[in-house]
Amino acid sequence: MPYKPEDYKFVKYLWEDDVADKLDPVENLVYRSNKLGEDQRITNTGGGNTSAKLIETDPLTGEDVEVLWVKGSGGDLRTSKKENFSSLYQDKLNALDNTYQSFSDKGYKSAGEDRMVGMFKHCNFCLNPRASSIDTPLHSMISEQHVDHLHPNAVISVASCKDQEALTEVIWGGKLAYVPWMRPGWEAAKLCEDTYAENPDIWGILLGQHGHTNWSNESKSCYETSLWVIETAARYIEEHDKGEMTFGGQKYSSLDGYSSKALLTKFLPVARGMLSNNVKFIGTVQNDEATLRFVNSVDAPRLAELGTSCPDHFLRTKIKPLYVDFNPEQDDIHILIEKFERGLEKYREDYTAYYNACKRDDSPAMRDPSPTVVLIPGVGMIAWGKNKSESRVTAEFYNCAIEVMRGAEAISEYTALPALEAFDIEYWALEEAKLQRMPAEKTLARDVVVVIGAGDGIGKATAHRVAREGAHVVCADLNLDSAEATAKELTDIYGQGIGVAGSGISACGPAIALAVDITRREAVEAMLAEVVFAYGGIDKVIVTAGVFIAEGPDLAKNDNVFDVSFGVNVKGGYIVASEAQKIWEKQGLNGAMVLTTSVNAAVSKKGSLAYDTSKAAANHLMRELAVTLSPLINVNALAPATVVQGSNMFPRDRVISSLSKYDIAFEDSESTESLRNKLAQFYAQRTLTKQPITPEDQAEAAYLLVSGQLSKTTGQVISVDGGLHEAFLR
Repeated sequence: MPYKPEDYKFVKYLWEDDVADKLDPVENLVYRSNKLGEDQRITNTGGGNTSAKLIETDPLTGEDVEVLWVKGSGGDLRTSKKENFSSLYQDKLNALDNTYQSFSDKGYKSAGEDRMVGMFKHCNFCLNPRASSIDTPLHSMISEQHVDHLHPNAVISVASCKDQEALTEVIWGGKLAYVPWMRPGWEAAKLCEDTYAENPDIWGILLGQHGHTNWSNESKSCYETSLWVIETAARYIEEHDKGEMTFGGQKYSSLDGYSSKALLTKFLPVARGMLSNNVKFIGTVQNDEATLRFVNSVDAPRLAELGTSCPDHFLRTKIKPLYVDFNPEQDDIHILIEKFERGLEKYREDYTAYYNACKRDDSPAMRDPSPTVVLIPGVGMIAWGKNKSESRVTAEFYNCAIEVMRGAEAISEYTALPALEAFDIEYWALEEAKLQRMPAEKTLARDVVVVIGAGDGIGKATAHRVAREGAHVVCADLNLDSAEATAKELTDIYGQGIGVAGSGISACGPAIALAVDITRREAVEAMLAEVVFAYGGIDKVIVTAGVFIAEGPDLAKNDNVFDVSFGVNVKGGYIVASEAQKIWEKQGLNGAMVLTTSVNAAVSKKGSLAYDTSKAAANHLMRELAVTLSPLINVNALAPATVVQGSNMFPRDRVISSLSKYDIAFEDSESTESLRNKLAQFYAQRTLTKQPITPEDQAEAAYLLVSGQLSKTTGQVISVDGGLHEAFLR
């Protein structure tokens, strides 16, 4: 029988009657799903599905009809809402078997079986547009009202053992039946239906290499049965845990935190460059205790080579990871790079051979043969994906794979899916169709863009602009609070992404905030090291940080004005470029840099001697950097003029001073932004376009310079000044 809520040790009992009893039946299903997904030990991100057969009013006839509500394709149990569930007429789903049986090409892995997925939409209730899960037949054919299909680590551990069928009887005492591995679809669902019909007293079914399905006629008891299945398996594994001899014991010791991070800071850009020979990847580092115990173990090379088991896993992790034969106690960074390069070459050869051995006449073209998971003894795991969210999910799934292997090796011997079965999941026509339906990636989707000065003004606007194009944005600023505010704005708009993996800052989403003083090399070096650990490297750097200090009558004090102006506006840009250069050269990937200068660099005038000359020097610094960093990195400059709105370079006292200087009427009670708008309108009348210059105008130009649209432009200054003829180059 299910355990008491207080007795669970390996899953969390989260059901609350006071909440659940107030919900309507569909909301209750969503609640159950969220509670199951909330515990990472129950199912992985995006994996598993739940359902309920409910009585609804048919909008066409007004009659009561049975409707299957089931988590839709691509949904995530932890975060799903009602709109993430499909709703289908149950009687129409039942009738689909007649359709299937009429196909001449029916059968396991047949085109007819795949064609059934397209039939589900003909059963939609109330024009619900949510695409149905591939497991819809499984939920439909089990007659019980509530069904959970999950991928818990403890259960997959049993399902991955060489003697999985015998263990099913031993562990669950006949309450779970067993069916061997079958790719999800109509035939697998029919087998489960037949198994249930032959064993009406069972509570669920163990699906070989896959997970389990259980059911009940009441939502809460279905939830409790799911927990019972998982808790029972976990307890059995715990009873047989091998302790210090897990994975054959430890062969290596982990590097200390400082040494590991220092090694990764040097290695990650190199690895990213080598991996990104076709497309660029974003990385996630996992170096928690469980991961290190595995990668440091005696059995890690053997188990890694076997590959993963659950099909949900290797769709992200590929059939196996790349294990680097690195000795953390003897090898240095150079040996690590050499071993990684050799291992990468061998991995690509193996993957190509796997594809060629398993492909069919109608198989999709081979995808990138590079690994998405890299294991390094003493260091941990690096997962790679097209964006941060995907790389975190990849890391999460291999974390699950490690736990599966731990459990299987504790109670028996771990076995992976046969290569052909793995291939038929990875290159399944339905999966390929899903990939083809995905929207095109945005311009900067695979890029890491560092915006220095992102706390306000042009920098904040630029951070928002590149984020809109899919960039992973590092909001760096002298003022960390301002940088964090910008990063939070981006995260609120675009979300943290799915996946619950990553260590330290590498668990981040698509935007992070970092403090940096660009006049201090050690501060810039430390900031970029954090960026590398977070994402694996850098692609674009946009420096909008700058300082304006007006000279006064005391000439001696003006010496300091020059020092500060040149320190920030010139030397700061050089320090950033030279530190970024180290990373760019390790990666070997094309990138871009933008320095923000000023049209004042080309206009001689009174009152801003230090600022104007520093910006003139910054223009030439940009040209020198364009030569120095070529051909890998394009370097250009953005030259704004009189960007008053939202700019901290125009504090209230400076704005009031300028308004007074130009005899522009104002009231002391007016807000700073109102005063800035008046000054901006005045400046606009001095331009050819007669329009105020905004931070967003500058951000658009900054984006253009890093977008790739001007990939053959370098060493140039783009002025965004509304048309100041005094600044025309001559």
